[in-house]
Amino acid sequence: MVQGQRVAGFTLGCKVNQYDTEAVLDLFVQAGYQVVDFDEPADVYIINTCTVTVIGDRKSRQAVRRAVRTNPEAVIVVMGCYAQMEPEEVAQIPGVDVVVGTRHRSKIPELVAQVQRTREKYQLVGEDGDWDYEALGVRGAAGGRTRATLKVQDGCDRRCTYCRVSLARGPARSRRPDSIFEEVQLLQESGYQEIVVTGVNLGTYGKDLAQGQDLQWLLQQITQRFSGRVRVSSLEPQELDEGLIEFMATTPRICRHLHMPLQSGDLPILRRMGRLYTPEEFARLASLWRDLVPLGGLTTDVIVGFPGEDEESFQRTYAFIERMAFSGMHIFRFSPRKGTVAASFSDQVSGAEKTARAQRLDELAQKLQEQFWQQLVGRELEVLFEEEADGYLTGLTDNYVSVKVLASPSLLGQLCRVMITGVKDGQVYGELH
Repeated sequence: MVQGQRVAGFTLGCKVNQYDTEAVLDLFVQAGYQVVDFDEPADVYIINTCTVTVIGDRKSRQAVRRAVRTNPEAVIVVMGCYAQMEPEEVAQIPGVDVVVGTRHRSKIPELVAQVQRTREKYQLVGEDGDWDYEALGVRGAAGGRTRATLKVQDGCDRRCTYCRVSLARGPARSRRPDSIFEEVQLLQESGYQEIVVTGVNLGTYGKDLAQGQDLQWLLQQITQRFSGRVRVSSLEPQELDEGLIEFMATTPRICRHLHMPLQSGDLPILRRMGRLYTPEEFARLASLWRDLVPLGGLTTDVIVGFPGEDEESFQRTYAFIERMAFSGMHIFRFSPRKGTVAASFSDQVSGAEKTARAQRLDELAQKLQEQFWQQLVGRELEVLFEEEADGYLTGLTDNYVSVKVLASPSLLGQLCRVMITGVKDGQVYGELH
């Protein structure tokens, strides 16, 4: 009997991980647990890990230590990509009781119950060929949220030379449409105002389903069933075409925001990365988006310091980013990962050079972001308010800009029309309109 016991979750990494954490927490809620903040005393701590970079591995270990300090008697579960790739290493972290990778997460409450009875440790990471789609389904465990992540796809068939995700997550596979539509209905009934449709390689959705059931079809089905905003989390250039861009640009309630990972603006580096597009092809897709959605958000991911990236290569990336004028960027320093091709490349870039280049790109990103924000001043946008502090409400526009407004907390969770009034100290401000 677990009635009254408490569970806390901590997520590292992507929106897919955020979804998986909430889904597992919901399993505990259904078993009678109460969800609490990660820094509060709990009987069970769930740590969902990322292994994209060395930093992700380190933060995962730090999260375990935080949980142990808060309650040394708690059962600690480590799941996700780092646990999948390095189960023995994770199991040796002091305090870890259960190691589950990127599969069999529905068994976590059962494993926790066994630990509580026997105090034995468990590992469950699955066999190499065991890659069926595991649809956990979120039922509102996290509570109090206005934007819901909806995972519809897992795994990746790409073999980018720097990435372990295809190893940790397995091959690309799609969630069954009926399971997705059931969850959309639950989110609609729960009062959510925005759904963020996500996957490990979202653009491949439907390639293992019936003909015609692709991502564009799925988004159309979701918008017909959900009355709030629908946001597309991330689309690889390889899976993005003119038809999908036009659909996103012209379909009401699909957010005017496109996240398209670039990684490098230098063709030789893209080829070494195993990225199967050219900067020109990327620019063509970005230009189409901009033509159809002039004030649409265009955000990206960039890796600096990839093996073989010299100053000339970096300058080409810098100039390309400047030309694209992204409204937001995630900048990553290349991190050699065990099991990847790029880890064996001999022409590694020094840590000092990676840091310097990341700093230069960060400064450029901030300049481009503010330029985009300034274009919004004097315009009326729809904002979904999510947080309150010091009399201000903060929320996101559909083109993915965070806006602060002096307003009543009663508007939390609501979509409101806001006039953008200015930009100050790295923050966009507005007034209710």
